[in-house]
Amino acid sequence: MLATVSFFALAVFGLGALSIATDTDIIAVPDLGQTPGVIGMLAAVVSFALMLWSTLRRPQPSYVATIAIALVAGLVHLAAVWSGVLIAAGSFVLATAVAGHLVRGGASAVLVLAALIAAWGGIALRRTRAEHPRWPWERDDDE
Repeated sequence: MLATVSFFALAVFGLGALSIATDTDIIAVPDLGQTPGVIGMLAAVVSFALMLWSTLRRPQPSYVATIAIALVAGLVHLAAVWSGVLIAAGSFVLATAVAGHLVRGGASAVLVLAALIAAWGGIALRRTRAEHPRWPWERDDDE
């Protein structure tokens, strides 16, 4: 759960920083609205969470899985935004142009990087068997 929230937070921060640094909107299409971006981010977060969950079910999850998790999150985001633009605008050309701008403009790279970092953190927490912090009186006496 922490890794999924971290992915979302890193993605929103990274996309905001990219937008400020380049002085452009992530999806710069007049009258399109926010729906394609919201659908894309929701799809990316859900796919990230499902891929990470399937990885963390293993007894010793591998850090190599972060690559697959990140690529799936990035590709699902692109597909969902493309579908959202297609539904909202009704144009294959516009949907493809928006998806191409996400790749060329760096938004997809930001999402993949955020997913890599968050997935690594989630796997690291699982491999180290991190536990919730406890007060001294909550610990077992035989420790």
